[in-house]
Amino acid sequence: RTCAAPSALRPQILSLGAGSDSLYFRLKSAGHLAGAAVWEVDFPDVARRKAEKIQDTPELCALTGPFQTRASALCFESVDYRLLGVDLRQLSRLDQALASAGLNAASPTLLLAEAVLTYLEPKDAAALIAWAAQRFPDAIFVTYEQMRPHDAFGQVMQQHFRQLSSPLHGLDRFPDVEAQKHRFLQAGWTACCAVDMNEFYRCFLPSEECQRVENLEPFDEFEEWHLKCAHYFILAASRGDTLFETLVFPPSEMFPRIDPASPSGVFPASVVTSDSKGPNLKRYGHASVLLNRNIILSAGGFGEQEGRHCRVSKFHLLSRYGDFEWKSNQICSCETGAQWDGRLYHTMTRLSDTEVLVLGGRLSPVTPALGILQLGISKSKDNTTKDLNVTITKADPEDSTLSCWRHSTTEVSYDNQKYLFVYGGRSVVEPVLSDWHFLHTGTMAWVNIPVVGEAPEGRHSHSACSWQGGALIAGGLGASEEPLSSVLFLKPISCGFLWESIIIQPPITPRYSHTAHVLNGKLLLVGGVWIHSSSVPGVTVIDLTTGLSSEYQIDTTCVPWPLMLHNHTSILLPEEQQLLLLGGGGNCFSFGTYLNPHTVTLGLSSLHAGQ
Repeated sequence: RTCAAPSALRPQILSLGAGSDSLYFRLKSAGHLAGAAVWEVDFPDVARRKAEKIQDTPELCALTGPFQTRASALCFESVDYRLLGVDLRQLSRLDQALASAGLNAASPTLLLAEAVLTYLEPKDAAALIAWAAQRFPDAIFVTYEQMRPHDAFGQVMQQHFRQLSSPLHGLDRFPDVEAQKHRFLQAGWTACCAVDMNEFYRCFLPSEECQRVENLEPFDEFEEWHLKCAHYFILAASRGDTLFETLVFPPSEMFPRIDPASPSGVFPASVVTSDSKGPNLKRYGHASVLLNRNIILSAGGFGEQEGRHCRVSKFHLLSRYGDFEWKSNQICSCETGAQWDGRLYHTMTRLSDTEVLVLGGRLSPVTPALGILQLGISKSKDNTTKDLNVTITKADPEDSTLSCWRHSTTEVSYDNQKYLFVYGGRSVVEPVLSDWHFLHTGTMAWVNIPVVGEAPEGRHSHSACSWQGGALIAGGLGASEEPLSSVLFLKPISCGFLWESIIIQPPITPRYSHTAHVLNGKLLLVGGVWIHSSSVPGVTVIDLTTGLSSEYQIDTTCVPWPLMLHNHTSILLPEEQQLLLLGGGGNCFSFGTYLNPHTVTLGLSSLHAGQ
């Protein structure tokens, strides 16, 4: 809505760097202009092209009403719409052109700058912000821009704009919302508030609009959506008697900031494979399993194969030679058996050194991967991985029990029998699942086992790992796309299992798309995505006896940056006190696809030393 004026002064909108924005026409056609006028400013050639397009489009001319076009800075003029071609860095010329076009600086004014200031040199952006504060005594200045340049996603974002020859300026000086607010207050604005786009979307958009957006198309790129929203902010600065008290973004308890505790230590990271030692695992949404102490098998996901990005069909082997050297290799499935169907967001469970079970996954956001796959790994004659073969068998091609993905599969024990506990996920019908299933590994049959206690809320993209015959479930993305912080234990009891909630102090930051392991009675939560803190996820360590949590940073000094720790897999090597991080990354929307280029190891000895 436009600003309401208590006097006869007509409210006005001034859009700086408007480009091809259709704001005026949308407001006018919807009847929301309410007597206000709109001024738009951009480079002269941009403004002229827009004016010509409007003239050539009868539907747009019908909205503007009678108009005039000029060869001067004022390219297009109607009763309530003016389009000016002026360089925003030439403030005296801008001031003169606006005054000549009839802009009344005393009127209540809404200034808009959508992804504009960041493309100006910092000194030019500062001058424009200060000019607006001095020129308009009764105004709100709203801007939408990028921030958080230093983390992994921020590095990919900056690289994208550098490749377009449109580098982002000033992000080092104004990297977050607090710095941006201080920037406007220093320039003469009386009040200022700013939120990132995760908070804006969740707290300030009407629920029906959120529902409309979420129903536009099938969607499964939650990590990239939340990360992109975390790297954009919307800010509103105000001054003047009429608009000073306007709370554009009133404080909301719906989106609390939950920052992690101060780091208790550091886990050093190093590269364990390189291009010279075989093809690297460049993929995400895959699954990995430790076949034996020396062989890790990964399958599925989306990534790089034969020079292109696609759903990966080849298997990846990471094999250890000696105590410290790993070598990677890619192999295809045997031609005599079934072929890999292209699934991702599935799970893989080791049944033996030569057998792996694949459950769930999807082919697309509307196509689940049905059926259970059994992978048979046959060794070469010389007992090396050079000629290792993988045979795919459809264990139950008609089974539709697991038409889900982003779920978890954990080995549990009941009545001296081994079962796979399959929990949560999402499906074509249900965006979040809360049910669970037990698969008997000996007979490959689904069975019913009693589970008592309060069932946890549904979730997907959570972590799960075995502990004391049961399953530890941590985090995940819940209903309404809300990251969760709960840690639950499916505890074995005499008649089945019991859901227990583990109380953690201090509370951990809600997260999802992380991995988890238990080492010496401690639960390690590795990486992930969170939206309630601006810090970078490292490793959260939870003592399962006391419930005390601590945070460990990942030292990436010796690792090529950026390192994206979501959609990855991890393998714990307890004897070596190491954690291997395999793959990870994602399709960062218009910024392009980023895949972690190397397998990375985290040294956990500092955790062991602190026990």
